[in-house]
Amino acid sequence: MPIKRRMLCIALLCLLGIAGAPALLAKSPKPVPAKKFDAAARAALAAMKAKAAQLNIAGVAVVSFAPGDTLEGWSSQMAVVGRMLDTKAGEKGNNLLAIAYAKAAEMARTGKDSGTSGLTPMTGEFGWQGGVTAKTEKGFLIVAFSGGKSEDDVEVSKAGLAALKAGL
Repeated sequence: MPIKRRMLCIALLCLLGIAGAPALLAKSPKPVPAKKFDAAARAALAAMKAKAAQLNIAGVAVVSFAPGDTLEGWSSQMAVVGRMLDTKAGEKGNNLLAIAYAKAAEMARTGKDSGTSGLTPMTGEFGWQGGVTAKTEKGFLIVAFSGGKSEDDVEVSKAGLAALKAGL
């Protein structure tokens, strides 16, 4: 091998050893195919609907998956489970979809189940319970329900989380 080519190879190997070794050694999770997430999300939403029916509550269910070790984006699905709005005559009412996503956003920030972090809620967050989250080897699972009492919302979300974990 000519000297110039040998020197270039040595230089590249040194550069890879300095800059590229962490990237080569780091194990990033294999991406979850969209079809697999869709199937897991449908199963999770079905489990949430069943649990909500068992508890005799209605509302909105949200399931999300963020791949990797840092939360930089996610795929999500939602389902209206009986009603999306909670309105009463003479009152402002509640957008249950917005509340479920606020719970999800809080969990994305804190890494804890909604309403349990002990941190002061930021603007856009309520600090309400009803969402559950888990970190897996593939990424973050974030599940939220809004429509019932907090303890019931948590139980519905737990049913969804178990199904989402099983499907991914």
